[in-house]
Amino acid sequence: REERGRERESAMAARKRASSDATTTAEATTLPSAAAADPQIAPSKAGRILRYSLIFLVPYLYLIFYHYSIESELKKWILINAAISFAGFFLTLAMIPVALRYVLKRNLFGYDINKKGTPQGSIKVPESLGIVVGIVFLVLTILFQYFHFTADSNWLVVYNAALASICFMILLGFVDDVLDIPWRVKLLLPSIAALPLLMAYAGHTTILIPKPLVPYVGLEILDLGWVYKLYMGLLAVFCTNSINIHAGLNGLEVSQTVVIASAILIHNVMQIGASTNPEHKQAHAFSVYLTQPLLATSLGLLSYNWYPSSVFVGDTYTYFAGMTMAVVGILGHFSETLLLFFIPQVLNFLLSLPQLSGYIPCPRHRLPRWAPIYSSGLFDPQTGLLTGTNDGTVVNLFLRQFGRMSEKSLCILLLVFQVMNHTCSLFSLKAAGFVYGTFEIHCPGLKL
Repeated sequence: REERGRERESAMAARKRASSDATTTAEATTLPSAAAADPQIAPSKAGRILRYSLIFLVPYLYLIFYHYSIESELKKWILINAAISFAGFFLTLAMIPVALRYVLKRNLFGYDINKKGTPQGSIKVPESLGIVVGIVFLVLTILFQYFHFTADSNWLVVYNAALASICFMILLGFVDDVLDIPWRVKLLLPSIAALPLLMAYAGHTTILIPKPLVPYVGLEILDLGWVYKLYMGLLAVFCTNSINIHAGLNGLEVSQTVVIASAILIHNVMQIGASTNPEHKQAHAFSVYLTQPLLATSLGLLSYNWYPSSVFVGDTYTYFAGMTMAVVGILGHFSETLLLFFIPQVLNFLLSLPQLSGYIPCPRHRLPRWAPIYSSGLFDPQTGLLTGTNDGTVVNLFLRQFGRMSEKSLCILLLVFQVMNHTCSLFSLKAAGFVYGTFEIHCPGLKL
């Protein structure tokens, strides 16, 4: 028995030495090949993105400096926040090429379904790069908090609660990317992440009654109490998931966020310039301080995510962007107005409702089909068009109404629809005074 025991020990030692030698040899042979196979990311489209950003930047600066008389102190902090956000744009550009190597090593990649059957469809595209935007956003907002908010500021509690909700949503989004959480569970995630925000909310819980209905209701202002907080929680759930389901095209998730964030900024500046109530101005300035970093970091991500995409954003980004816009709408005290900017997403949700509720079978991917065009009997991948399906999405609705088109053209058409909606919404807010009258929200105790 002793001899057999010694034989087993010597055999185990031999196996350990062999395993160690094999591991060393594998590492020696793997490292050069890994270096050789280092992913080559396409150059960013930052120059083009910055040029198109001037379409928004020019009217935005015009409203701040010329159209409205904004206090110099408030204007100074808006510009400081904008400068920090602009630095975040370049930081995002620098971090994405570094981060994609790590996500590829962890097998967090996907294939572009809309390019299946082409050389582009067989390329591994790194996913979950929204985590980069979320981290940069948190760094920017915390840095701005250090310079701007004082220890006795009542807004500091609300600001930290907002960052806690956003950070929680980034974490849950990344967990979803890694674990692939069922969609029914996804509906609960934003409601959990919104709890710090709802607990710290000290604003109004009232709604305005349209003037034609005042004689029948007997009130101009109706206090909803806890029902309004329930509405805010549902708004956070909707904003987060609406960005997530209105997707499927290269750049669509990020570009729709950029357009909505631009509309939010213009609305905030209009309210700051037109209001005479300091507390009302402070609430909208608070919204600006969170929206500008969101816009800048999203533009950095869009430089790599626009067609053809070099990276995928993952649920991390869609959850983060949706929660951030819900936060600025709630704490900026324009949560009702925020829904006007989400009308395309509301339409997409209504179209998706039969499939999401299980009344109609819902496939895993509700994307349009890729329809190649044959010319002289030869397949040309450069002329591939998308064909709409019967799935309930705005993407498929546009393809059914306007016919087959390329992925890039379809994404641009959807963005034009989004911009037209925001333009009409901003003009309708001017006309709303005739229906609702003039009323300013007072939030006692909240001062910047």
